[in-house]
Amino acid sequence: MLTGELRSQIDAIWNSFWTGGISNPLEVMEQITYLLFLRRLDDLHTLEENKAVRLGKPIERRLFPDGRDAKGRPYNDLRWSRFKNFTPSEMYTVVGEHVFPFLRTGVGGSSGAGGDGSTYAQHMKDARFTIPTPALLAKVVDLLGDVPMDERDTKGDLYEYMLGKIASAGQNGQFRTPRHIIALMVAMMAPTAKDVVCDPACGTCGFLVAVGEYLRARHPEILRDAVARQHFHSRLFHGYDFDNTMLRIGSMNMALHGVDNPDIRYQDSLAQDHAGDAGRYSLLLANPPFAGSLDYESIAKDLQAMVKTKKTELLFLALFLRLLKAGGRAAVIVPDGVLFGSSKAHKELRRMIVEEQKLDAVVSLPSGAFKPYAGVSTAILIFTKTNSGGTDNVWFYDMKADGWSLDDKRQPLLTEDKLGLQPIRDGRSQLSNAEHEKNNLPDVLMRWAQRDGAELERDRTDQSFCVPKGDIVGNDYDLSINRYKEVVHAVSEHLPPKAILKKLAMLEAEIASGMKALEALLEKAE
Repeated sequence: MLTGELRSQIDAIWNSFWTGGISNPLEVMEQITYLLFLRRLDDLHTLEENKAVRLGKPIERRLFPDGRDAKGRPYNDLRWSRFKNFTPSEMYTVVGEHVFPFLRTGVGGSSGAGGDGSTYAQHMKDARFTIPTPALLAKVVDLLGDVPMDERDTKGDLYEYMLGKIASAGQNGQFRTPRHIIALMVAMMAPTAKDVVCDPACGTCGFLVAVGEYLRARHPEILRDAVARQHFHSRLFHGYDFDNTMLRIGSMNMALHGVDNPDIRYQDSLAQDHAGDAGRYSLLLANPPFAGSLDYESIAKDLQAMVKTKKTELLFLALFLRLLKAGGRAAVIVPDGVLFGSSKAHKELRRMIVEEQKLDAVVSLPSGAFKPYAGVSTAILIFTKTNSGGTDNVWFYDMKADGWSLDDKRQPLLTEDKLGLQPIRDGRSQLSNAEHEKNNLPDVLMRWAQRDGAELERDRTDQSFCVPKGDIVGNDYDLSINRYKEVVHAVSEHLPPKAILKKLAMLEAEIASGMKALEALLEKAE
């Protein structure tokens, strides 16, 4: 948890960028990411130096070479621990004219800058230095120098707090998924140490980071066993995006949350052939872009073969079915139109998921869950790839509140200890009925765990209930919760005529008594 003082420092830095001429929050994040990468490089090089001293051997992997760069500056001056002590003007010259060319050429360890041949260095090869003044650079370096980089929680929280300041949607339909919604989806899917996880529209890698944190908390043994640890750092996490800025930010987010070598790479998920990745992943978590459509010519042929459409939200669903291995699970956010759209492509995709795979759940999200970025109504679709059917009963939940106001401000409605999934203890929610009205997340998770038991007995007037496959087929595979939800109607009280007359007589007597009392008061007043 970040302290109030550190939050204030970050806010001050953010405002300095703004007043210094950088108003794009993504550019601010990008510049901070470069500096964090430089500090990481220096820390790794220091570890190599200490290792060499202990073993009495030469340094095995030298991230900063001996000698000087092309402009005659000692490579040693390019290390964070060196240039942070320079005067602002000299620091500005070193970083702009020496450090960034060093990053772009990959001299900083394309075979080790991220720890062990990772993708971090690859995403730095088109690095641009745009911090406008020496004073601003010195201020940012001072702030980041105060952050204890050996504490994963602190540096991860620092980066997450800065990511929260990205307050506008990207040009390609990206917007930041609320972290409490991500945490709910990850908890519902309950990833294991043996999973291979992918987000084909990874952005800042929020889903992948949440999976890593879930595994650290629920399966700490994964980092104690050598084979499991290698799987965690190098084979478990996969993310694609076609925005290089997002790739840099997402890669650094993973690094600061303690994942050494994730597979975070450039890939246009809808335009590229997926033969090499088909059936590769056991778990997919995503909030893909669902704005606009593509030209048929730009859509991957294997996706066109599955569904004939230009709509990105449908193409991504086809992609997920393509990427999952048999038995693999997916939890993805879709716009409500996917659930009830009447086009041939909409109906065919829903039919495929219900008939050929196993549709597990539809969780309707509050309509303001993605404000201020978008006001579109959405749902979480959860399914398992079987290639042989298996849909029996589909669990529906009507989430009405997620703990935050549903307007553009998205202010917390409860104290911090009552938000998110935290109020669950011993498998039970600690929220009162009034608090539940403001935060449904613990209830969603508890009822999900009972989907094959007590939930099967719930009435369709409840907040959650199960619908047999036959009902869904009979409704043309419509998956909107309102199609199946039943409303409780108030029942009027019908009395026999004699009882009604008796009530009227009593009411008349009460009125007469009141009138007499009023007349007595008036006489007394006169």
